Amino acid sequence: MAAGAPALTLKVGGITPFSATDYPGKLAAVVFVQGCPWRCGYCHNPHLQPRTGSSLVSWSAVLALLKRRVGLIDAVVFSGGEPTMDPGLLDAMRAVRSLGFGVGLHSAGMYPRRLAEVLELVDWVGLDVKSSWPGYDAITGIADSARQARASAQLVLASGIAHEFRTTVHPALHTEADILALAKTLQAMGVRHYVLQVFRATGCGDARLNAGSTLGYPGAELLAQVAALFDSFTLRQV
Repeated sequence: MAAGAPALTLKVGGITPFSATDYPGKLAAVVFVQGCPWRCGYCHNPHLQPRTGSSLVSWSAVLALLKRRVGLIDAVVFSGGEPTMDPGLLDAMRAVRSLGFGVGLHSAGMYPRRLAEVLELVDWVGLDVKSSWPGYDAITGIADSARQARASAQLVLASGIAHEFRTTVHPALHTEADILALAKTLQAMGVRHYVLQVFRATGCGDARLNAGSTLGYPGAELLAQVAALFDSFTLRQV
């Protein structure tokens, strides 16, 4: 944005005023940005995939709420949808930092160039990695999605920013061999903190996934193998 130009307005689909789970070790507000070009079947925020004509929550209202949260929370996390899809993200992050908050970002990495533009303002990144690279398109529904995600992963790792890479898994989409292969790939890239998130049906419109059972998945032996690859490993079952 040129010097003196008006700030771009973020298109917001919702906000959580207080969260203890979206930024490790921090109390945060979460701003959900509208829009995502991928169509992952297990998505539990499908209502945020479209970009509507107007923001469901005005950015000015979000800022007013955040000003009232100063001293009560540590950070603001931009989630989605896919935050890097929005041209107003950079200005929104600047506004948040000016209030004294740390900045967190949840991203699937489909826009590496836009991710690179905002990383200097980010303190922590939660990067969604959908699968091993050959299986990406089957999950996202978009051709060449692995190339974009891998480029974004490399950007995050090269930046030195605190990170969490995570994968949502379901037995209909990921065998245990797939999960271990992905974990080894990420470890070789330099990922230090990894999370497996077991599929949850909340908000998911995919009947095939909703009908499947995740009981006993992933198995204890696999989890031990994955945990041994990283400085920290977490299994989330929510």
